[in-house]
Amino acid sequence: MHFEYSDIILHYFPSLSEKQQKQFNMLGSLYKEWNEKINVISRKDIENLYINHVLHSLGIAKVISFVPGTSVLDVGTGGGFPGIPLAILFPEVRFHLVDSIGKKITVVKEISAALGLQNLQAEKTRVEDVNEKFDFVVSRAVTTLSEFYGWVYRKIKPGGKNALKNGILYLKGGDLEKEINELGKASLIFDLNNYFQEEFFETKKVVYISI
Repeated sequence: MHFEYSDIILHYFPSLSEKQQKQFNMLGSLYKEWNEKINVISRKDIENLYINHVLHSLGIAKVISFVPGTSVLDVGTGGGFPGIPLAILFPEVRFHLVDSIGKKITVVKEISAALGLQNLQAEKTRVEDVNEKFDFVVSRAVTTLSEFYGWVYRKIKPGGKNALKNGILYLKGGDLEKEINELGKASLIFDLNNYFQEEFFETKKVVYISI
């Protein structure tokens, strides 16, 4: 099955509003334009933006549907993944995107403003310097699970109001058995190939770690 660009998002998330469809449609040209000024996605990968970045980010939304009022911290967001696609999908959820590289945060802020996202804040900082606590921390494979857990577990509120208790939702690929054993925490692994049929997702997973 072959889809045109952003149609693939609507295929997997058929209840998008017209506003959300428009926002997802805008991502292609916005990222192309910004990527030429500040390289946040590899040049050869920009053609695969919708599958490798947008849909991959939305893998988290196949695992959990955040309830309104949930707060989410996106650590090492880079060009805004998974935070920006999730912020489009969940307009009543508050997203805080952080990265230590200022020019990446510039891109995130510009794209967020162009999309009119009211529920997203972006900040150039390291996660250690974030003072607030959140319901969930999300990220795309910035380091090993145990190292990441060490960085962020203090930033998560206990308890929670979602179907999953508050915790970490980590997008990662490959064989994670060793990393899960090293972590030594209760975790769930969701295979994204159960939700998306594209070849890219064959080894991609969402790891959930409750706090």
